[in-house]
Amino acid sequence: MVPAQLHFLCLLTLYLTCGYGEEGKFSGPLKPMTFSIFEGQEPSQIIFQFKTNPPAVTFKLTGETDGIFKIEKDGLLYHTRALDRETRAVHHLQLAALDSHGAIVDGPVPITIEVKDINDNRPTFLQSKYEGSVRQNSRPGKPFMYVNATDLDDPATPNGQLFYQIVIQLPQINDVMYFQIDSKTGAISLTPEGSQELDPVKNPSYNLVVSVKDMGGQSENSFSDTTYVDISVRENIWKAPEPVEIRENSSDPHPIKITQVQWNDPGAQYSLVNKEKLSLFPFSIDQEGNIYVTQPLDREEKNSHVFFATAKDENGKPLAYPLEIYVKVIDINDNPPTCLSPVTVFEVQENEPLGNSIGIFAAHDMDEANNINSILKYKLVDQTPKVPSDGLFLIGEYEGKVQLSKQSLKKQDSPQYNLTIEVSDIDFKTLCSVQVNVIDINDQIPIFETSNYGSKTLSEDTAIGSTILIIQATDADEPFTGSSKILYKIVQGDTEGRLEVVTDPTTNAGYVKIKKPLDFETQPVSSIVFQAENPEPLVKGIEYNASSFASFELIVTDVNEVPVFPQRIFQANVSEDAAVGSRVGNVTARDPEGLTVSYSLKGNMRGWLKIDSVTGEIFSTAPLDRETESVYRVQVVATEVGGSSLSSSADFHLVLTDVNDNPPRLAKDYTGLFFCHPLSAPGSLIFEVTDDDQQSLRRPKFTFALGREGLQSDWEVSKINGTHARLSTRHTRFEEQVYNIPIRINDGGQPPMEGTVSLPVTFCQCVEGSCFRPAGRQDGIPTVGMAVGILLTTFLVIGIILAVVFIRIRKDKVENPQSPENKPLRS
Repeated sequence: MVPAQLHFLCLLTLYLTCGYGEEGKFSGPLKPMTFSIFEGQEPSQIIFQFKTNPPAVTFKLTGETDGIFKIEKDGLLYHTRALDRETRAVHHLQLAALDSHGAIVDGPVPITIEVKDINDNRPTFLQSKYEGSVRQNSRPGKPFMYVNATDLDDPATPNGQLFYQIVIQLPQINDVMYFQIDSKTGAISLTPEGSQELDPVKNPSYNLVVSVKDMGGQSENSFSDTTYVDISVRENIWKAPEPVEIRENSSDPHPIKITQVQWNDPGAQYSLVNKEKLSLFPFSIDQEGNIYVTQPLDREEKNSHVFFATAKDENGKPLAYPLEIYVKVIDINDNPPTCLSPVTVFEVQENEPLGNSIGIFAAHDMDEANNINSILKYKLVDQTPKVPSDGLFLIGEYEGKVQLSKQSLKKQDSPQYNLTIEVSDIDFKTLCSVQVNVIDINDQIPIFETSNYGSKTLSEDTAIGSTILIIQATDADEPFTGSSKILYKIVQGDTEGRLEVVTDPTTNAGYVKIKKPLDFETQPVSSIVFQAENPEPLVKGIEYNASSFASFELIVTDVNEVPVFPQRIFQANVSEDAAVGSRVGNVTARDPEGLTVSYSLKGNMRGWLKIDSVTGEIFSTAPLDRETESVYRVQVVATEVGGSSLSSSADFHLVLTDVNDNPPRLAKDYTGLFFCHPLSAPGSLIFEVTDDDQQSLRRPKFTFALGREGLQSDWEVSKINGTHARLSTRHTRFEEQVYNIPIRINDGGQPPMEGTVSLPVTFCQCVEGSCFRPAGRQDGIPTVGMAVGILLTTFLVIGIILAVVFIRIRKDKVENPQSPENKPLRS
């Protein structure tokens, strides 16, 4: 047997064995067809058997056969070698049917062979080593370089889908990755940690090993390749510039460049942020990062400016944190000195010794303080009047101290002098006025008009602020000066400071007033001594004597006063589980007259407390409950025993500290929980619990469990957090009804409290996501039978009424026949 016949026999055997002879599936008439064949399959694979009718006896195959595709006379199409998609992905063939003379009787028709990809190529990097650089503090996630790999397999299939990852980073500090790679694009960028930690001083370069896998990195059988990446770290040039100094009121043409900022890479979009919200912002920035001042600045208006420079990418996203720009405005001497007031007034006593300071004169300069532009010099240029001579005063050149220079002054020479002071800086001069008043010296002492003001009797409840006495002293010095003004003080008999004396500035009369409450029990009689004195010191050789002192006797009468508590509010803390009869606090009160005090409670609305009427001790009389009232407030009444039985009250606050004595409960009503029936998949519902005990700073820690073990095959409860849990179904085989699911909850307190709540869950048919429940009979609404009965009864009553009315009308007609006069008129 010849080789060709042997080959054909093998094909035929394969064709028959593998079932390719099935009509319509692996064979059929000659027509355009497309076949998909995986690359790499063994040769001599039958693709299809074309059939034709006489006179066709054979077939002819042309086109992109590449010597691979053959067809037998009986129409068997097959390939003789394994296909390679990377060599040719699609073969375009032409097939025609020929008769015995070789003439075409059918066709030719296009036959398309699509070679399907298999993963038979490994990915390869375009470079065995990549080099790149990155600025420190660059924005995390922004790519600064790429690595690229290729795979000859079909990119539309997982075979050609590449997955990049960083395998090694050297150095790797504290196991923190400073670099990251986009698994699909190969873009390398900084991690947030890398953006913060990269420092060219510490580590100027890093080495990465990057791998690429095909199959999207998801298969253990994927191919891979690796490459090396060397990254150098460059210094961040996005830094705040040094503070800028600008001379105020510059006459140079504006705008003027004052500084510059620069982003690490070109293409950044720069802008300034007016932090101080100035209505007229005098700065600008161009897209080269140059910052300009756009107009002259005035230091006296604003001595410094602070604003921010920002850099953004082409999408308007910030590239880094804004930089603070500080501008200091340098002073020039553009302000003259100014007088603090139109006239500065000094007073000097007559006979003041030579050289004594009369006062310190000061002017102001708006230029920068502690600067040569604001240093002021003082010069006395005129004195009016010039009696008894000119040059009576002098002024310190820089200090501004005004002194007497020739002789002491006498008021009879002149009661007032007007001085002109020249104030100058390095460029400007200003004239200011100073007025010097000569005042009389204090050589006369105040003298009381009487040395004894007798006695005064007052009750101890005299109102504070009441005037109880007017005293009067006179002074022969010049009126309305410090030498003649009189101040009164109590020098004896009022150690508690219960009185005060207020001087009338016009008459120098002293008004003695009650400053603190009088107290008969402490001091019933007081001998008060007043002293009158001047605010100005007496001249040498003059002393106060007995004429400046006066006295009077204050007699305080007793008033029956209410008991006095030492404080307005008493407070005690006690646990809410304190035993009945426990002592929870005590109060005290004192009767000013020394009478015995009796205690009682007022406002004890819950009857929780009682008080010992003698000692003031307070006891519990009933169980306490913080959840009912966390702070129990009552009034304690103190009543004097005997006397007028006066009383006073104070508040007592009993603060109850919590005890874990309340079981957990549902936080709200959960009657509306439902699942749509029938369930398509297991579902879950969320519920919240709480309890009435005081919540600590930390959240409560509730634990959850099903109330019956028999429910575990149908339901599951799981904890979400300290207050919420999820109730889930374990299957979908539930009936359309309401299930009441008991949930056991433990609050984990000391002691722990446990409660069981019931969650009603309805399985119902749903309409537009809502539970549909057929309307049933409700309380108060009659059934259909009841409604029919009511209706029939109503009709019967109406019929009876109509019958009675009809019978009554007929009876009236029989008894009262119609008279001729009452006949109806004819129309």
